[in-house]
Amino acid sequence: MSAGVLDGRRILVTGGAGGIGTAICRALHRDGARLAIHYGSSGDQAAALAAEEPSGSVALQADLMSPTGPDELWDAASAALGGIDVLVNNAGLWLRSPLEPADEWAVGWDANLTLNLRSAAWLTRRAVLDFAERGGGAIISMASRSSLRGDDAEHLAYGVAKAGLQNLMKGVARAYAHLGVVAYSIAPAMVATPMIAGHMPPERLAALPMREVVPPEDVAETVAFLASGRARHMTGATLDITGADYVR
Repeated sequence: MSAGVLDGRRILVTGGAGGIGTAICRALHRDGARLAIHYGSSGDQAAALAAEEPSGSVALQADLMSPTGPDELWDAASAALGGIDVLVNNAGLWLRSPLEPADEWAVGWDANLTLNLRSAAWLTRRAVLDFAERGGGAIISMASRSSLRGDDAEHLAYGVAKAGLQNLMKGVARAYAHLGVVAYSIAPAMVATPMIAGHMPPERLAALPMREVVPPEDVAETVAFLASGRARHMTGATLDITGADYVR
């Protein structure tokens, strides 16, 4: 592999075996990073991604819904890579939280807050503690268009969780910049993952300004840029990737 702007960077990517995660991992590998590729259940995909980088990327399983999962993942990734320079909080799911029945509302809120906010917050805590001791590091979190405008009636908790994650990045950026810790949010609209591709109604596509959903590679390239250290003074910012479907 040729020299890249991320040579020597050790990066933990959560949800690395998913559609967006796969694109992120490949962009980071291309630029020379060594990765800890987290997965929940897609072990074969994560292992195949790790094998694409011969210099030492690894696939690591962790249950981020578990109270101990984020700590266990951070410890395993740190040991495998010899430390972490960049955390990419990519893992997340668009989980329902309907108003009725009440038990589904409660389950939806608990699941959204646990996976889409708490697990990322816990990993962020570990990152800040380590980065502050070592002179700095970067945290890049996947927020959402929903964190900016709210979500639909079936996914209110998802929008709240993603808004909380976005706010966390702002707070970390303000509180720890003097220690070299930078933090960013990325807020994509609907991304062309395998779950979405081919299932978008033609009339919905026709209503989009670019007539297409967001390619995962657009998200990946933004992550790679932020991980490079070339935008330190953008710390605290949220980068919208919506194809002008939502403009603020």
